Amino acid sequence: MKTASVSRLKAELDSLPPAEVRDICMKLARYRTESKELLTYLLFYPGDEDGYIRSVKEEIDLLFAEINTSHLYFVRKTVRKITRVANKYIRFSGNRQTEVELRLYLCFKLKQSHIPLDLGSALGNLYAGQLQKIRKAVSLLHEDLQHDYQEEMEKLGL
Repeated sequence: MKTASVSRLKAELDSLPPAEVRDICMKLARYRTESKELLTYLLFYPGDEDGYIRSVKEEIDLLFAEINTSHLYFVRKTVRKITRVANKYIRFSGNRQTEVELRLYLCFKLKQSHIPLDLGSALGNLYAGQLQKIRKAVSLLHEDLQHDYQEEMEKLGL
């Protein structure tokens, strides 16, 4: 089966009655957790970006509380998982300001957890990559927001 283009899918969805569109959405949500999470964002957080950021930060807090510090391998594995979760929620939002907020919070939690982020190590590279993504996202924001986030980054020592 060849996958249809986005424009063709959109045209087909426009031609369907609302009840069928709802049924298709429910089928999508039934089979993949990520689809269900995206539908949750689209239905419950479209106008409440601050509430969405708060809920994602709470989930990041829970994931950091579960880090197994018995061996650096487990720490690295869990931190990569937390980063994947944050990236997924950033992708759902598509908002640059949300991206900056969540990445800053992730870096703050990494520093606060006293995980060794030595340069050259996998964790150090992951942290440096997050900083680079923050700088890029901040540079695409409005000047006033850029200034506010630059100050926040300086406070964190980033």
